Amino acid sequence: MYTGITKGLFQVIHVDKKPFLITYTVDLNENLVHQLGVGDSVSVDGVCQTVVAREGHKVTFQAGKETLLKTTLCDLFEGRMVSIERSFRFGDENGGHELAGHIFETGTVVGEKSSGDKRDLSNLNLTIQCTPHCLKYIFEKGFIGVDGSSLTVGQVDREQSTFEVHLIPETLRLTNFGNKQLGDRVNIEIDAKNVVIIESLERLIAPLERRIKSLEDAIHEKK
Repeated sequence: MYTGITKGLFQVIHVDKKPFLITYTVDLNENLVHQLGVGDSVSVDGVCQTVVAREGHKVTFQAGKETLLKTTLCDLFEGRMVSIERSFRFGDENGGHELAGHIFETGTVVGEKSSGDKRDLSNLNLTIQCTPHCLKYIFEKGFIGVDGSSLTVGQVDREQSTFEVHLIPETLRLTNFGNKQLGDRVNIEIDAKNVVIIESLERLIAPLERRIKSLEDAIHEKK
């Protein structure tokens, strides 16, 4: 589990791409590699990844077919900066919200605005478009994970299938959001509690809807 409070941007220094498998190495700092070993979990741009090798500060991960199909890790290249967070440990402070690192889908940056005439990185809002299926679990003032960062959802537009996130300077300093361009993809992890509640309600309501439809059809046949 993760908190969505990323520890900064770190450089990908090696990428080995094969069909449906990417092996890549990230150069971390002393704090992040402390007691980090093979088999431990690390969030890379919001994706739960397992350490497969470590040499000093250089930590290696692998992303398989399902991960590559559902996340932005398929776009990795040497020199790219990624957001990193170590897994949450019992007793640690949780300043964000619980994230599992299981990406629901990728979204696309379709809008950006700030308070000034120019792009103001002290006050930046991003508009992200996702599928309607994903958006039904997203609500204004709720929580969402975007590239591993715990963010509060701003305005939600059901017709355009978009939502906004408001980014403070500290978040911009520790992430790639300040460099996002229109058309860039991001990893989206929705609040698991929303999924459970909505899908449970849908299962309860579905039989009632079928029963109502049957009654309506019976009434029409008698007319």
